[in-house]
Amino acid sequence: MPAQPAALDDQFFKLAIAATVFSVVLLTGYFAFMVTLPYDRLGYLVGRDFVNTWMGARIAVHGDPAVWFDLLSYNTALQETFRRGFPLHNWSYPPHLLLFTWPLAFTPYLTGLFLWTSAGFAALLAAVSPFERRPPRLIFICLAPAVALNAFAGQNGMFTAALMIFALTNLDRRPIWAGIAIGCLTIKPQLGVLIPLMLILTGRWRVFASAAATTLTLAGLTAAVFGPDIWRAYLEVALPIQKIILDKMTGIAAPMMPTPFQNMRVIGMPPEVCWAVQIGPSLAAVSAVIWTFWRKRDPDLSLALFVTAAFAAIPYAFNYDMVVFGWVVMLVLTRADSTVLDRRLAIAVWLLPVVTVILGLLYIPLSSLILLAFGARLVQRLFETSRDEDGSQTLLAVSNAEQSRPSPRQGILVPRTYIHTQGSMAQ
Repeated sequence: MPAQPAALDDQFFKLAIAATVFSVVLLTGYFAFMVTLPYDRLGYLVGRDFVNTWMGARIAVHGDPAVWFDLLSYNTALQETFRRGFPLHNWSYPPHLLLFTWPLAFTPYLTGLFLWTSAGFAALLAAVSPFERRPPRLIFICLAPAVALNAFAGQNGMFTAALMIFALTNLDRRPIWAGIAIGCLTIKPQLGVLIPLMLILTGRWRVFASAAATTLTLAGLTAAVFGPDIWRAYLEVALPIQKIILDKMTGIAAPMMPTPFQNMRVIGMPPEVCWAVQIGPSLAAVSAVIWTFWRKRDPDLSLALFVTAAFAAIPYAFNYDMVVFGWVVMLVLTRADSTVLDRRLAIAVWLLPVVTVILGLLYIPLSSLILLAFGARLVQRLFETSRDEDGSQTLLAVSNAEQSRPSPRQGILVPRTYIHTQGSMAQ
């Protein structure tokens, strides 16, 4: 049974409160028991991964960023900047990220972290507010578990979510700007791996051209500012290191990724087994996108399926990158035709950034099944809506054709019901 508007508002309000409580408890507990500013008890800086963004900004202004793609060189610089024994980090972002982050070089670390997180919230809010301005629903998106984890990790998930939401909601209304947003999304290239396929299938060539032009412009500008060697270092040094880290990831990182590959890593499977398990869901995700966008289907369900497939297709997707699912889940929950099953799956995906960590720490390799089940249900709903639409169109065409058929008795156009009536009377 579809949820009534009042029930939906109440559900969003409760979930918004739960999201707020989770965020407050997480951050308050962390700062109260784990932090002596600016470090936590494990030796990490507050905002953990933001150190990579901040250090990248500093080297962009004061040195040669290409050098820091080397793991040893970068970690030596970290220890010189902060203190000996600083935890191991990897600087692996595509170098054109520096075009956006270099102003952070002129801020102290904690000030930069505050500005970075605030700007992320603002970008996310700007992306979703044109479509939803009711406070409980905005809180549902902007304080979802993925957002809280993103703020905790000092990551860029709010920015990438804002770019993806803006691009997907403006493909037809503002194709040039949508393409620019997609080009900027290449700062996390794995998240947009299926976008070119979708654009080709739907014939959105202006968006495709704009995205390609933006990407090439960013790459060229990066080479002009930092030297062409920076791209050689990224391709020859950074990417191989990323491959090694992906294959041999340990500690808390693997539980933070709800992908089949990382689920297998959680229980200690070798890389060959992990890749074998990942290939099936990856192919299914690509196939689902091809089938969905081969023809016009329900737009909201199609977008929800696309984002889900984009994450299901890749082995390397952290929970803090799932900020965009707050918007996806809202698309599903606000539909009048969503069933109890649909709503439960949607809420499970909304909670997945936390659930995947819990399951991973318990050595239960099942978190990816939640996302895969959500995607499978979206495919089923798209099939059902397409079948219903095809049936309606067929009935309409038959009705129009029969209404236009001349009556054999009178030689004039008469409604089908009139023909049937006359036939009954003749008997």
